[in-house]
Amino acid sequence: MMRDLAQLLAEASPQLHPRPVAIVALDDLSIPETVPAQALIGSFREAEGLTLYVDLAAAEAAGLRIAMRAAWITMTVNSSLDAVGFTAAFSAALAQAGIACNVVAGARHDHIFAPWEQKQAAMAALLGLGDAS
Repeated sequence: MMRDLAQLLAEASPQLHPRPVAIVALDDLSIPETVPAQALIGSFREAEGLTLYVDLAAAEAAGLRIAMRAAWITMTVNSSLDAVGFTAAFSAALAQAGIACNVVAGARHDHIFAPWEQKQAAMAALLGLGDAS
C-alpha cells in the first residue's frame, strides 16, 4: 500500500462508475428489506441513524428518500489508510472546481461521491492531480 503523497497523486487513476448512486439518510439503524443486498454499496452508522450508499434505481424502487444523487469515483491507486495528505489534495482540487465531495475510505481505495450532474468536471479535476505533484 502506498503512502508517498507525490506517488499517490501521480498514480491516483480515478475511475468513474457508470451508474448513479443514491445517498440516503435513515432515522433507523437497519437496512430496509426493500433494498437488495447487491444494490448496497456502503453504509455508515451515526448516532442519528444510518447513511446508505445505494444504486439509484434500487433506492427509487424501494421508495427511499434520496438526500443526494451522486457520481461514484474510485481512486484506484492502492492507498494506505495512514497516508497523509491524499484526501486533502483531491478534496481541495474538487473544491477549487466548485464541486462538493463526500469521501469514504475503504481499506484499499478512496471513494468519492460528487453531485451526479458534475461528474465530468469532477473527473477532469481529479485527472489533473498528477500534473500538480
